[in-house]
Amino acid sequence: MVTSSARLDAGPPPRARSGQAAPTPGPTPGPTPDPADDAGLSTGGVAQRLGVSPTTVRSWERRYGIGPAHRVAGHHRRWTPGDIAVLETMCRLTARGVPPGEAARAALAERDASVREDGPPPAPPEPPTGPQGDDRPGRAPGGSRNLRVGTVRPECRGLARAAVRLDAPEVAGILREAVDALGVISAWTEVMMPALRAAGRKWAADGEQYVEVEHLLSWHVSSALRGVADGAVTARRVRPVLLAATPLELHTLPIEATAAALAERAVPFRMLGAAVPARALLDAVHRIGPGAVMIWSQDQHTADRELVRRIGDSAWGPRGSRGAAVVVAAGPGWARNRLPAGVARPATLTDAVDLLEQAVTD
Repeated sequence: MVTSSARLDAGPPPRARSGQAAPTPGPTPGPTPDPADDAGLSTGGVAQRLGVSPTTVRSWERRYGIGPAHRVAGHHRRWTPGDIAVLETMCRLTARGVPPGEAARAALAERDASVREDGPPPAPPEPPTGPQGDDRPGRAPGGSRNLRVGTVRPECRGLARAAVRLDAPEVAGILREAVDALGVISAWTEVMMPALRAAGRKWAADGEQYVEVEHLLSWHVSSALRGVADGAVTARRVRPVLLAATPLELHTLPIEATAAALAERAVPFRMLGAAVPARALLDAVHRIGPGAVMIWSQDQHTADRELVRRIGDSAWGPRGSRGAAVVVAAGPGWARNRLPAGVARPATLTDAVDLLEQAVTD
């Protein structure tokens, strides 16, 4: 479409011939804009808004008939708010693991029911219950932007798709439902971790383009885990578990998952978080007198073997009844470290939580 500004260099109007009145000065006319051009978003604009590729939008239109309700011959497709609402429903259902074909039928039926206004929209189809699902190339939201999570639960695929769209309410809802249905350990292992790893791989491969996806996903995972940890109202009357990261370690999601899992089991804990200086950690050990201390290290360069040794040598309490804590070195950062005798190094979150619970309840 040519705008009026594009005609500013067209020159002055032609002079009148002899015997003719000069034309009345006025604005130079331009092409009459067609209202169809401003009727809505283009396919590219819709794709950007939903966080999917234009190819995916066109594929859905071609395969399932989800396209603009009104089209004008000779013009590009324009998506109205009503058309976009259908696509948003499609994205929301496929994010929950509903196969695209079923999601499209439900989205179109919801639109038709809304137009008729003769009753509530039909209930969306139930997502598949098995670990498989429709995740074939070209049929998953996101197209080339989709996070490759491999063979995982439908909740994880839905979480990854919602994260790519930056659909924060959907991400929060999937995480909340996963924790409620599966428990913290299974939700972390089967839903959260595969999605986080896929976001990390995408970030590493594509640079800063996917930082926003990883950050949004991490924030909501942290919120879901803290919701469990903070929501615990009862705890057993035992010595607490102390949770902290090494002085150079900034990753905290794994110890937040540990805290939430301990809360599920009514095991008290104290969370110190990331990058705890050695002196502060040792002081906390003496002040709290924990039954167990878990030290997290994500990378080899953040592992601190000397700190682990000092915590293991720590004791507190009056002479004759001194106490000490079970020390647990968790995380891949310790893999190549030869740890002091008596220090446990669990391989999984389940192993770590079992070990910590046993340490404080025996």
